[in-house]
Amino acid sequence: MTRLDFINIASQKLKLIRIESGYTQDKMAEILGISKKTLVQIEKGRSSLSWSGAISLCTIFRNSEVLEMTFGGDTQDVILSLAFTGYESNKKTLGGKVWWVNIKLTDEFRIQQNIISEHYRILDSQERRICSSFDYEYIKKRLQEISENCGV
Repeated sequence: MTRLDFINIASQKLKLIRIESGYTQDKMAEILGISKKTLVQIEKGRSSLSWSGAISLCTIFRNSEVLEMTFGGDTQDVILSLAFTGYESNKKTLGGKVWWVNIKLTDEFRIQQNIISEHYRILDSQERRICSSFDYEYIKKRLQEISENCGV
């Protein structure tokens, strides 16, 4: 997935998110900081959100079932993986029981791939996300570095 893919998908889901949230076009435009005319153009597929607009939509409506089903879980992980080559964190996860498939397992870590967005992440044995990226080579390299630093 690229930033452009992300923007296009978020733009296509804008109307569904608005309806799911029970907002009028006027209110949704106000929330997103865009004009109603722009919102209507996006909803009709004649225009699209900007990168910052797509981020705003996904951040403000992060609890949206539409977004969760579209991106395979937490959109913030996708956004940060697109914004940075390798996003580092120490966030506790649910272990990837729904949207994730295990790619590589070690005693202390595992690489998972999201089945929808296709980005990768490394989890430790406590289900904490160490890093995430769309670049599998980067993830493999980070796993090796982390494993060496932990003596695994």
